[in-house]
Amino acid sequence: MEHNDKNRTTQNDKIRAHVREEYAKVITSSNCCPQGSCCSTTGYDKTALQLGYSKNEISSVPKESNFGLGCGNPIAMASLKEGQTVLDLGSGAGFDCFLAARKVGPNGQVIGVDMTPEMISKARSNAEKNNYTNVEFRLGEIENLPVTDNQINVIISNCVINLSPDKLRVFQEAYRVLKKGGKLSISDIVAEKALPDELKENMAAYSSCISGASPIHELEKMLYSAGFVDIKIKTNPMSKEFIKTWMLNIENYIVSAFIEAVK
Repeated sequence: MEHNDKNRTTQNDKIRAHVREEYAKVITSSNCCPQGSCCSTTGYDKTALQLGYSKNEISSVPKESNFGLGCGNPIAMASLKEGQTVLDLGSGAGFDCFLAARKVGPNGQVIGVDMTPEMISKARSNAEKNNYTNVEFRLGEIENLPVTDNQINVIISNCVINLSPDKLRVFQEAYRVLKKGGKLSISDIVAEKALPDELKENMAAYSSCISGASPIHELEKMLYSAGFVDIKIKTNPMSKEFIKTWMLNIENYIVSAFIEAVK
C-alpha cells in the first residue's frame, strides 16, 4: 500500500509540474499559445466570445488578463452580489477575477489562487496597473488552498479542476473554505465517454484539459463525498465547436459543463 501511495504521489507531482510548465509558457511565449495548453490560437477576444463572455465583459477588464483560456463563463452563472468574498481556483492572469471584482464592488473581495508563478506575477501586475484594490492573487495549489476556513461566499473556476490529479482533495478544500450556504460555481471539462488509453497517459493531452476530464457520475460522487448538496451538472453541447480545435476528434469524448453545488 505504501509503495502504491508513493507511486501515486510521484505521478501527481509529475502532472502538476508539467501543467505548471505549460501554463508558464502561455505567459513567456509572447502571447503565442504553446502546445499542451487549452489556450486558443483563434484570437483571445474571439475565443472569449465563444466561451460565453459578452463584448462588454471582454472590454471591461485588462486586455493582458485574457489569454483565451477556459471552457465557459462561470461569472454569468455565479449570481455574484455586492460585498461578497469570491475565490477563483486557477485564476491565471486574472480575467475572471477582474470581472468578479466589478460584481462584488469595493466592499467585496476577490482572491485568485494559481500554482504557476508566472501567472501570479502577470495577474498582480494587471491588478496594480489597473488599480484593482479589491483583488489579490496568492500562489498555491488548489488541492491545498492558502485560504482560511469558512471565509468564501462563492468559488468560481474555469477549466482548471480537470487539470488536478486529485479532484476529491480540491472539492474537500473548496468545502473547507466556503461559508455555510456558500456556493461552488464552475465551468469545467467532463468526459462523455471513456477516453482512448493512449490519451489517458498523454501529458500533453492532460495539460490540454483532455485526459483529466472525469465522467459526470464520478464528479457527483466526489462532490457528495466532500459534503456538498444541491449538486447540478449541466453540459453545453455548443462547447464542442471550440473543443474540436484542441485535438482531432476530441469533441467526441469531452464537453464543457457548468457545475454548481452548495455547502
